[in-house]
Amino acid sequence: MDRTQNINAIRALPDALEASIRGLSDAQLDTPYRQGGWTVRQVVHHLADSHINAFVRMKLILTEENPALKPYDQDDWAKLDDSRLPPASSLAIIRGLHERWAVLLSAVPETSWGRKGFHPERGEVTLESMLETYARHGAKHVEQHIMGLRRTKGW
Repeated sequence: MDRTQNINAIRALPDALEASIRGLSDAQLDTPYRQGGWTVRQVVHHLADSHINAFVRMKLILTEENPALKPYDQDDWAKLDDSRLPPASSLAIIRGLHERWAVLLSAVPETSWGRKGFHPERGEVTLESMLETYARHGAKHVEQHIMGLRRTKGW
């Protein structure tokens, strides 16, 4: 995908995510998408957690020279009590966050896409590579994990 398509994927995720869980019961939301995997509910909350971190990391890259980007343990975060909440709170976060994120990314000048940050687990990352990663990230969870489970279960 090109940059515009990637930004459009960021912009489109809230609607796609909301549609992917529409009509699911609590029991369905608490079904893992694979053996030993997260539940649908945890996936929704993970997307909010992950994308908040990515948004902050991108802003750091845009405003600092080669900033250190802090990692976090996504599996530990998925076990915290807030990951058992109804998905509405994370859907609201994602909706607002992605609106801001798309506006921010749409205004990035050409000369800034190569700006870099340092992630202790991934090494050097550019703003461009982060856009590519997170444009795919949300779509992967929606299409492969949530919709894949719905197709498998006939929901």
